[in-house]
Order: sequence, then C-alpha cells, then structure tokens
Amino acid sequence: MSDTVSQIPLVDYLVLGDEPHLVANECTSCGSRYFDRRNACASCFASDFTKVDIATAGEVTAFSIVAFAAPGVPTPFVAAVIDCAGTSVRGNIINCEPDDEHVTLGMQVKLATYSLGADSAGTEAIGFGFEPA
Repeated sequence: MSDTVSQIPLVDYLVLGDEPHLVANECTSCGSRYFDRRNACASCFASDFTKVDIATAGEVTAFSIVAFAAPGVPTPFVAAVIDCAGTSVRGNIINCEPDDEHVTLGMQVKLATYSLGADSAGTEAIGFGFEPA
C-alpha cells in the first residue's frame, strides 16, 4: 500500500500542490474574471479567455453569518466575499469563530484548503476557504 494520499479539488478552479491557489478565466478583451466556464464575457461579450492565477491573500468585503442551512450542513458558518488583489472571490471563512467579534469587514485573510472526506478508494476531496492572515 502506498503512503501517498490521492487528492482531488472540489472545484476545477482550485489548484492543489505545494502552493494551493485559485485560477480564473480572464477575458482577453476587458479583463473581467470568472471562475466558471464561459462562452462569452458578461461585461463585453468577447469570447477569448486566458487562465490567470488569483492572489492567495485578500480582504473581507462582505460577509454573513449563516445560522440556518440545508439538513446536514453544520451551522453557524461565515459566507464571505474576499477581494483578492482586485478579483472578487466567494468563500467561507474557516479556522475562525463564526461571529462578528472574530470576523470583520476589512479583515485580512489568506486561502486555506481542507479535507472534505475520502471515498472508499481513499481519494480525498479538498475544498477551500479563507482563514485569518
């Protein structure tokens, strides 16, 4: 049996490895960035995109403490919008108490990954969030 654990990112735009980071599709015409696949830019309607790495540190620009969620989803948790050097990223604040004493607007955060669990073959699903910097 191998000592290496097979890992797979939960979303296509999360790159794992020594320096985990997010990758966006950037419109080559206007510079708008999207994490999902696009046939055309929502800002200028151009259809050419290039992959760009997103900064791994940022600032909380909006957040909500979620107290009620779907069955099986632990609450409370903090859903946030992070400004990562000009790119808006939606993610949860993790490794931090989910209250307004510990999470604030303007708070400096950094990308963090965590295990969501493993399947029967031992492949581990990896998610991302942001933790206090």
